[in-house]
Amino acid sequence: MTALLKLSQAIDAINVRIGKVAAWAIVVAIVISAVNAIIRRIFGVSSNAWLEAQWYLFGAVFMLCASWTLKANEHIRIDIVSGMLSKRGRDRIDLFGLIFFLFPFVALMTYLSIPYFERSFVSGEVSSNAGGLPIWPAKGLILAGFILLFFQWLSELIKRIAIMTGKLEDEHDEGNSAEAEAERLLSTLADPEHSTGGEPPGDGIR
Repeated sequence: MTALLKLSQAIDAINVRIGKVAAWAIVVAIVISAVNAIIRRIFGVSSNAWLEAQWYLFGAVFMLCASWTLKANEHIRIDIVSGMLSKRGRDRIDLFGLIFFLFPFVALMTYLSIPYFERSFVSGEVSSNAGGLPIWPAKGLILAGFILLFFQWLSELIKRIAIMTGKLEDEHDEGNSAEAEAERLLSTLADPEHSTGGEPPGDGIR
């Protein structure tokens, strides 16, 4: 288990690094969008390449940051259900979801993405729009994203088993989520100035 936990840590570190780098593509996409809009407004011209570059960049963020999101435990949960369960119950649901839902999905999408990217790369597929960009890099991002998500699935599976066997502390466990939210609200009401930067909660509401 020690060796597997080290593998999990390595996968986590790589996916976090890739995710943080890929997240900057949002900034680049915003800059390209702003510049393209200004040029179109002033000079009346536009470029399909710049327009397509924007969705390339947004696609890169979506695909390359998915594994980072899973590692950070920021994916969507049904807290109403999980908050009613014990820690062991939540662990069992997580393990069940990893094995019977996430793994089949990631495995199938990776399997389908390989020929999807390969055909595009071999043919040198290019956008049908005039002056458009090559398509194969975008399809390569889909494959890369699912490969990274597969490895993060493996990391999460290792960690969940280690947590359930008492070999690892669950860094994301906050106990009963409903109780945690209630405690947060009570602390906010007890110290409103601290939580609102010096203004009572009612100020500014009209």
